[in-house]
Amino acid sequence: MKQSYTYPVHYQDVDIDRKLRLYTLENHILTTAGLSADELGCGIHELLQHNYTWVLAHLNLELDYLPVHTDLLRIETWIESNSHCLSVRNFRVYMEKSSEGRAAGLIGQAKSVWTIIDLSKREIVNAFDLPMFHDVVDGEKTEMSRAARVSATDTPTHEGEHTVVYSDLDYNGHCNSCKYLEMMLNTRFPAFLRAARQAGRECPLRLDINYQKEVGEGEQMHICCFETEDDIRYIGKTREGAVSCTCRIAKMEKRPC
Repeated sequence: MKQSYTYPVHYQDVDIDRKLRLYTLENHILTTAGLSADELGCGIHELLQHNYTWVLAHLNLELDYLPVHTDLLRIETWIESNSHCLSVRNFRVYMEKSSEGRAAGLIGQAKSVWTIIDLSKREIVNAFDLPMFHDVVDGEKTEMSRAARVSATDTPTHEGEHTVVYSDLDYNGHCNSCKYLEMMLNTRFPAFLRAARQAGRECPLRLDINYQKEVGEGEQMHICCFETEDDIRYIGKTREGAVSCTCRIAKMEKRPC
């Protein structure tokens, strides 16, 4: 079963170039996942009755270009599979109405991987035998290549620090998924994207983000950036040196769709 939701690009959603912030687009994608799960009867409210909740593990996004202020987006979603403690949910991103006269149509696609955790034990559980998960899988896959591995192979080109504060937290009590991307982009905005904007051209991109360890209020995040001409890799570590989140944003050679 596929479902779609629309999102206008508001003034507060865009950056200095009038383009939708990448972490705001991630938020729209995750909101779409939540709305869909609610409609299917396997959302947060239903899981909380079992003291469970959803946790995002991976997100991969391919995007032709970033929308601008007053554009209207439509995001379509469906569940590819629920098995082996993992739920794979896919998305398509459409330009529904463009303020710059662009043609309506498909501009991107995404794949997400989710787990369910027991809130008391903070452990992953396989809950897909519960009645709420019967008949919710669509099964369609997306044509996306595997994500490149993000590792610290050289000296960081840029570094930054961020203390997790009240506004970073979600209802689970840890740093919200989109806040990781926000703190990474605040540490270093990709030079290849900035150069493309200054030249007045679009730059199709690929985003891969992996969530490995939750962090809570007051914890210190150290962000290491490794930038090349074609991509930028981010590694977020706790004060103790544990990797909490990794991310890569890269140029794409061709349109994703």
